[in-house]
Amino acid sequence: MLNSLYRWTMSLADHPRALWVLAAISFIEASVFPIPPDVLMIPMILARPSRAWLIAGVALLASVAGGLLGYTIGALFYDQLGQPILQAMGKGDAMTEFNTRFNDFGFWPVLIAGVTPFPFKVITIMSGWTGLPLGTFIITSIIARGLRFFVVAALLWKFGAPIRDFIERRLGLMFTLFIVILLGGFYIVKYL
Repeated sequence: MLNSLYRWTMSLADHPRALWVLAAISFIEASVFPIPPDVLMIPMILARPSRAWLIAGVALLASVAGGLLGYTIGALFYDQLGQPILQAMGKGDAMTEFNTRFNDFGFWPVLIAGVTPFPFKVITIMSGWTGLPLGTFIITSIIARGLRFFVVAALLWKFGAPIRDFIERRLGLMFTLFIVILLGGFYIVKYL
């Protein structure tokens, strides 16, 4: 099923209204859709590098807006919508423990999920469910998603097609390593 969704998403990159499709995918990916907007962004930027910043900006704005939908699902409709979505993703068992610890970490879960391969929709729903302050959620989402989409855009704009394999296969790992190093640095500063 995911392969057919991926192929369908890739075919949309050539569509005349690709920016609108990217906005729609970025919006729903942040709350319910399983395919990240990167799979559409990459071919769009490779096809028209001069529009890299516009494409990343559209993905950013739509993703943050979609994140607000996920936040709303968690805050207002968790029992009816949020819980089944998280259960379908295999995240249902750890919800109670996660809820008690989530807000202790503040903006970190949103930042980490926004730049790594971790499903952003899980964090948007959990942010609403746990009552993470909305301002913290919005600002952190803008930073995280902006970092993710604009780094992809910059790499493709600068290096073109040769960097595509790196982005598709290893960029998530690089972001994850960056977050681990960043958190490790904060830990060292705080406790040493």
